[in-house]
Amino acid sequence: MSDLGLNRRGVATVPAVTLALDDARAIFDRRRVAWLTEDLDGYLDCWTDDMVLRVPGRTIEGRAQYAELLRHSFAWGRPLAFDFHHLAVVGDVVLAEWTISAERRSDGAVVEWEGMSVCELRDGRISWWREYYDDPDALRRARTA
Repeated sequence: MSDLGLNRRGVATVPAVTLALDDARAIFDRRRVAWLTEDLDGYLDCWTDDMVLRVPGRTIEGRAQYAELLRHSFAWGRPLAFDFHHLAVVGDVVLAEWTISAERRSDGAVVEWEGMSVCELRDGRISWWREYYDDPDALRRARTA
């Protein structure tokens, strides 16, 4: 994982850029298309086998565990939009601001949330991901409806 560090004078240093912004956009676009089309295999192909996903209140480790979560997610709601507003790259780490919306299958209600994430790309796939939502309580209520 790339980290910001301090040089001998205590000044923050930034790792050399090893990932181009266009490469980050490509994997994020693949992920978006797979999610919007409910392509489970295509979506999982965006992640390394040993991936780790941390979201508020939950950690998912490995693609097999993530596949189970995605099956439930697709059963719960129909994806409507997955928009990336900003992407920034530092070394092999990507920061993203996004908005997601889905239609809850049980009643047709549209659920939307905004968030920020940080992830590392390795060999063209996401190896770890942390995300932060604007309203985790609303997400918890949505999951139980």
